[in-house]
Amino acid sequence: MRTRLVLLSARLLDPGTGAFLPETALAVSGDGRIAALGDDREIRALAGPATTVVDLKGAVVTPGLVDGHVHPVTGAELTHGLDLSYCADLDDVREALAREVRTLERGAWLFGWGLDPNVFDGRPLGIAPFDAVLDGVPAFLLLFDAHSALASRRALELAGVDGPRTFDQASAEVVCDADGRPTGLLQEDAACELVERVAPKPTREESRERLAASLRSMAATGLTGGHAMDANGDSLALYGELDAAGELPLRLRVAPWCQPGTDADGVRELIERQGTGGELWRVAGVKLFMDGTIDNGTAWLERPDCHGESTHAFWPDPEAYTRIVGELHRAGVPTATHAIGDAAVRHVLDSVEKARASGGGVRHRVEHIETVPDDTLRRFAELGVLASMQPTHCCDFTRADHTDNWSRRLGEERASRAWRCRDLLDSGTTVVLGSDWPIAPFPPLGVMAGARHRRPSRDLGQAPHGPEQALTPLEALRGLTTAPAYAAGEEHEAGRIALGHRADLAVFGGDPLTTEATELPDLPVLLTVLDGRITHRAASV
Repeated sequence: MRTRLVLLSARLLDPGTGAFLPETALAVSGDGRIAALGDDREIRALAGPATTVVDLKGAVVTPGLVDGHVHPVTGAELTHGLDLSYCADLDDVREALAREVRTLERGAWLFGWGLDPNVFDGRPLGIAPFDAVLDGVPAFLLLFDAHSALASRRALELAGVDGPRTFDQASAEVVCDADGRPTGLLQEDAACELVERVAPKPTREESRERLAASLRSMAATGLTGGHAMDANGDSLALYGELDAAGELPLRLRVAPWCQPGTDADGVRELIERQGTGGELWRVAGVKLFMDGTIDNGTAWLERPDCHGESTHAFWPDPEAYTRIVGELHRAGVPTATHAIGDAAVRHVLDSVEKARASGGGVRHRVEHIETVPDDTLRRFAELGVLASMQPTHCCDFTRADHTDNWSRRLGEERASRAWRCRDLLDSGTTVVLGSDWPIAPFPPLGVMAGARHRRPSRDLGQAPHGPEQALTPLEALRGLTTAPAYAAGEEHEAGRIALGHRADLAVFGGDPLTTEATELPDLPVLLTVLDGRITHRAASV
């Protein structure tokens, strides 16, 4: 047997059983699979001249962590702008913008990201508070949810946006005042693109290097894979280039978007793309949207929010969505649908139920699921629909006392059923965990920690939001290992430490199951292995 890698003196933690294996070492074959488990002496004997041998000195090995919802290309592009996520109020934002403006050349654009609507403290969102700072500067400031943005007066002028527009996306809007003048708030992609299309773009080489750097950073956190929820622009070509050059440090499962207005030819093209890809990436599934976000009033709720908003589906004709889900299901294509509000989630489940009437065991998913009533929970398990959730969104964008923008919009009743990870698991649903990066940070130990403590990562002394919805350490680990493997239909070869499984592995300086949740993000990541090859190695190993 040609052996690629040997790991010795390891504590092998299998999330499938939740226990450490009796063996202390493993060997990886030339095809990147776990070929042998045993004691150090037995496994060392399998090493050849070309084998990489690593003595882990008692470190803990788990299957590689997989982000169940991530946007690598979009994130790599957006996070090269001004980070506004740390700003707590309007003064913080103004100061950050002023510093950035001083560095700009005349006529240059200012890009910002991560702007939290809570900085407006309940006041209407718009560009007016920043007019004095951005006078004459074309600026595009993406809100944290990436479903809305603020454009400066100059940016709107360059884009020719001087009033309301109509869009195929029902919730897309150029928000205007009572006199029909844009306030600067652009809601959903179709509206944001009006300004984005006139803004400068990075070169192809810049995009490639930014993506490569982002993926390397992800590998250093123990990530070996991600379910990439878009295939926009040059995304697939960039993945292909990195893969062909041996520079792709994550195994990626990519779901292209299906937007309102997609015709029969568009659906056929999405079906035909399935399974295409390279050695470490492939197109698998389709991403759809059923609503927007609660924070900007574009979610689809069964009752309006406190502003009378969030009353419409993303698809002007929700039944068109239902028909497309049925067509994809019959073709064996899994869907992942963004559905945040209770009405959106219910419609997705209704659509899957109709699709399943034709037979087939396709594993469909709902992404986000921020607030749902009790009667919705059981339907996930009954229909075999997976729940893909991002607990750090609950931690960092809401407050336990419900004084945040998200909670105020929903009211006490609906805010009290936020991110029901525990209830969904207890109902028999498979819960996949992820970051939704760049919406929230990608380090998976932080995602696991948030699922356990549900506290703001910047102030762990604050009260948790819905502590009764917390997961156990093992459940959180499974959310990033066995659950994404099951979601991908790969549970027979991924997500566990077992013979014949992929040698996608993460090595930690301690036990992630016994490390306190508040300390988990700082647990050292000593080694990351993808397909039996080391993609990250700490200096101490």
